[in-house]
Amino acid sequence: MHPSAADQHRRGTEFRELHTGPGAFVIPNPWDAGTARLLTGLGFQALATTSGGLALALGRPDGANLISREETLANARDVVGATHLPVTADLESGFGPTPEDVAATVRLAAEAGLVGGSIEDAGDDPGDPVLPFGLAVERVRAAVEAARALDFPFTVTARAENFFLGRPDLKDTVRRLQAFEEAGADVLYAPALPDAEAVRVVCASVGRPVNVLAGAAGLTLSVGELRDLGVRRISLGSALPRVAMTAVLRAAQEIRDEGTFGFGPGTLSYRDANRLMEG
Repeated sequence: MHPSAADQHRRGTEFRELHTGPGAFVIPNPWDAGTARLLTGLGFQALATTSGGLALALGRPDGANLISREETLANARDVVGATHLPVTADLESGFGPTPEDVAATVRLAAEAGLVGGSIEDAGDDPGDPVLPFGLAVERVRAAVEAARALDFPFTVTARAENFFLGRPDLKDTVRRLQAFEEAGADVLYAPALPDAEAVRVVCASVGRPVNVLAGAAGLTLSVGELRDLGVRRISLGSALPRVAMTAVLRAAQEIRDEGTFGFGPGTLSYRDANRLMEG
């Protein structure tokens, strides 16, 4: 069910306030309505969609521009409708190269019931996958202006994709995040930072809340350790969908190779699975 205007305002306000309190909070990433219900029932305070999880659920590889804006927002509407929590979305690169495209995506995200969204500085050129600095900043500024024109708080997260796209340039990452902050972004995010020192440098270099991707290869810091480094928000990206895929893969391999069903004990019962969906 789509939230009312009053409910969306409540969600937007609650989400904004989560970034101002003490400590760090984890924002897990459901990939459908069912996992949104499950995570809501576990007591998390907000949810974030995952483009990687959606791609896997649709049987497509992630990072290949194979998910449309319409599919992304339809998935977001399903997640929003399955929870009372604030939901922010992975809006990838804004589904278009221009600042105007990004602004339109933010407006459509708000119409879908979302109260936040992240915008990447990734482009379509495989030889040079990170957008030019000036264009990246203008796109963030357009997202912020579109968000500020809404009648409820919409939190804009600006992502610097250097490390995620195989360009481990910490100096340029910090420079981009600082410029995104100046352009008005509410949260700053550099996915795939390699270690604690990189996280510390990023957090110390900006004045807005920093989101860090946990569960990524090479970064196994705990919530407490990330908090102590200055992190305010911790997301999981496609980690949980990959955990689920791993479980299915191993169970299916056991059936195929051994002809046994040893995966059964310890799994949720039919009754318990249904109970988790009662919301």
